[in-house]
Amino acid sequence: MRRDPSKQRPEATRRTVLQTAGALAAGLLTQSTTAQGATENLALQGGPPAVTTPSRKQVEAARWPIFGAEEEQAIVDLVRNPGYGPIAALEADWKDYFQAPFVKAQCNGTSAIAAMFFALDLPPGSEIMVPSYTFFASIVPMRVFGLVPRFVDVNPRTLNFDVDDAKRRLTKNTKAVFPVHWMGLPCAMDEINDFAAEHGLAVLEDVAHSPGASLKGKPMGTWGRMSIFSYQASKPIPAMEGGMGMYQNREDYERATTFGHSDLPPSFPANSPYRKFEGSGLGLKFRMNPMAAVLARAQLRKLKARNEDGVAQVRKLNERITQLPGLVEPTIRSDMTRLYYSSNILFLDEAKAGFTRAALVKALQAEGVKATAHRYRLQHKLPLYQDAAWWHHAPVIPNLPGSDEANRTAIGLPYFTSEVPELVEQYAQAFEKVWAHRKQLAES
Repeated sequence: MRRDPSKQRPEATRRTVLQTAGALAAGLLTQSTTAQGATENLALQGGPPAVTTPSRKQVEAARWPIFGAEEEQAIVDLVRNPGYGPIAALEADWKDYFQAPFVKAQCNGTSAIAAMFFALDLPPGSEIMVPSYTFFASIVPMRVFGLVPRFVDVNPRTLNFDVDDAKRRLTKNTKAVFPVHWMGLPCAMDEINDFAAEHGLAVLEDVAHSPGASLKGKPMGTWGRMSIFSYQASKPIPAMEGGMGMYQNREDYERATTFGHSDLPPSFPANSPYRKFEGSGLGLKFRMNPMAAVLARAQLRKLKARNEDGVAQVRKLNERITQLPGLVEPTIRSDMTRLYYSSNILFLDEAKAGFTRAALVKALQAEGVKATAHRYRLQHKLPLYQDAAWWHHAPVIPNLPGSDEANRTAIGLPYFTSEVPELVEQYAQAFEKVWAHRKQLAES
């Protein structure tokens, strides 16, 4: 990262601030220290904020979705020549990108999940292992088919499916596992697949947050029997709405497709058991809007470059601030390639940092950092799962300490979607300034 010496602190000063932070914690330095971060009062105490970029520019730096001339022209072309051709074109692009044998575009990610559960063809009362730390759509469609969520904890340092916890919660009724690749970070699908194979479980994947992420060079969404993606406006491939189902075998593809697309059975082979349902289908209408398809096609072409650019910018900040005691980022294996989605999540070890998450967030916000105490709604604590009237078999409501710990320790920072080196520098300086005063924060 290049620095304008008239605006940024030199690297030597940054190292001094880090050393000062450690010394402050040990009680060896006072406010008379010459290190800039220690002598400047916190903004909470009337000092100048470290972040001088106006709030509106910070909001713009994290703007999403980003559509440009390519998307605008594609929409105009469709309006002038309306038709459903873009849906088939998106499916062809998707198959090529992921080297998938079967795909089906859906009206949203939730419909793709519902079609996938229908394709499983499991008897009522069958359990699907799924994290509680997820959006409702990963779970609630189960009840339509008499399926039951078997809640599994997450690793509090990845926010992803905890295989060891799944092993403890396995029952005779468990028939499938449904990990969610959270915030762009891949799950350990090799370990999950080994566990599933040992117990004869179907493997599904929710890749709504993580298109383009991979493990051992293999894309997420291709590790399981079936997978789903979302094109909702906040997602890494935004099309305002839309979804995609991906299938490794023809039987699943045809059954899932027939559930939501009554016009497509005639396209199946003559020996397909679902070909006869032309004109009726087996459930609902899940056709994607062709406008969403043209947006998704344009965004897919930009996915790889955007993912790489986003990772590079997050690394500039995180590799610097995670040198500070007690601040850590989600654990990632060396054979994983991740992306970032929606937020840059970190975790605070309060014992090592020497102050609380609440004190940190308050101090950072005063410095101008758009930080939050990140908490995600845990599904198993919601009223829907407590009321047996809505379920073929009532879900077991577990204690999930990893999910609770994640909600106690996570810090949310903006995910900057444009190149903003000066703002990244200011954020880094804000963190270093706060840590230089951590003894004061511990006492406040």
